[in-house]
Amino acid sequence: MSTTTSHTPPESEGQSDGAAPGTGVRPARLIQNEATTEIPVHLLFRDGPDPVRVPLAPALVGRRQDTGERPRPGRPVPVRRRPLPETDPELAERPARVLPGAAGLFAGACGLTGALVTTWWAGLLPPTGRAFGLPAGTGSGLGLAHLAAYAGSGLLGAAGFGGLARGRAGRAWVLGLFGRYRGTVRRTGLLWVNPLVPRRRVDVRLRHWRSEAMPAVDPDGMALRVVVLVVWRVRDTARALLGVDDHETYLRACVEAALARVPVEPAGGARGGTTAAGDALTRLVAEETAPVGVEVFSVQPVRVEYAPEVAAAVHRRRIAALDARQRANLLGSVVDSVEDTVTRLTTRGLVELDDYDRKVLVRDLTVAFCSGRGEPV
Repeated sequence: MSTTTSHTPPESEGQSDGAAPGTGVRPARLIQNEATTEIPVHLLFRDGPDPVRVPLAPALVGRRQDTGERPRPGRPVPVRRRPLPETDPELAERPARVLPGAAGLFAGACGLTGALVTTWWAGLLPPTGRAFGLPAGTGSGLGLAHLAAYAGSGLLGAAGFGGLARGRAGRAWVLGLFGRYRGTVRRTGLLWVNPLVPRRRVDVRLRHWRSEAMPAVDPDGMALRVVVLVVWRVRDTARALLGVDDHETYLRACVEAALARVPVEPAGGARGGTTAAGDALTRLVAEETAPVGVEVFSVQPVRVEYAPEVAAAVHRRRIAALDARQRANLLGSVVDSVEDTVTRLTTRGLVELDDYDRKVLVRDLTVAFCSGRGEPV
C-alpha cells in the first residue's frame, strides 16, 4: 500500500484555469493537499480471517450542572455479606413420641380404680360405701401389700393425669431430657406427653415486629433514623430454642447489622426509595437468620427520617434543589414559547426581522412571558 501526495504550485494555477481538456495540463483543484491512496488489487479479494471484536468500555458522559437534567438512577452497590453462623448439623427439628389423650385418661382411671380396690381390700371402705351395695372388705388393716398397691395405683394415676396436655394451633413444645433434644410436639388436641420430660413452649405462628428507631445512613452518607417492620416466624424449633440463646434478640441484632450495611433512601428518591432498601434488608436478614431456624419474610422500612443533627441542613438543601428545578423548568417553557412565537411570525410573513429586530423581539417576549408567570426576570 502506498500513499502519494501531490501539491500544485501557485504559478500553474493561473495557467490551468483556461486550459483546454486536451492540452495535457492538469485542471486546478479547489482543495489543496490532495491525498491519494493506492490499494493493491489482490488485497480486495483476499480471504482473510474474521475481524477481531474488541470489547469497548461504556463511555461516560458527564452531565452539565444546573441544566434541569435529572441524573440517571445509579446501580445499587453490592452489599458485602458476612460469614453465616454454623450450627450443629444434628440439631434439627423432628417429631416427638406422644400418645393420644385417651391413653392418659385410661391410665389415670386405672390408677384411681386401683386405689379404690385397695381401700376395699384393706377393709377401710367407709360405711357410706356400703349404701351403694358394696360388700364389706375382708382385710383387717393396712399391710405391706396394701401399701405397695396404693403406691402403684398412685403412680399410674399421676402418670396418666399428669401427662395430659392440650396442643394448640400455632404453638409447639420442645422436649428435652438430661440435656438432649427429644423432639418437638406440633400436634393439636388432647395429648399425653411423658411428664418426666421437661418441655418448653414456643410460638410458631406468623409474627411481626415493629422496631424502635434504629440508626442508618442514606446513599450520600447522611445519618437517618429508620423504623422497620419485620414479618417472621420460627421454622425450626430445635435450632431456634437450642441453637441460640434468644432467637428474638438475635433477630433484632441481625436487623441492626443489616441497616448498618444497606443505605436507605427516603421515599420518592431516584434509586428506588424504601422498596429497594427493603428488598436488600430482607435478603440479608433472611440469610443470617436461616441457620438458627428463623424464617424472615419481609423487612420493610415504614418510617425514614433524618437525624436531628442533620435534619435542618437537609431541609435547606431540598428547598434549594426544588427552587433550582422549578426555575429550570420555567426557563425551558419560556424559551420554547418565545421560539414558537418568533417562528410563527416569520414563517407566515407577518413581520420581516433582521438580527437586531429579532434580538429585540426575543427580549420583549421573554420579559412578557416571565412577568406573566409571576417570576422575576
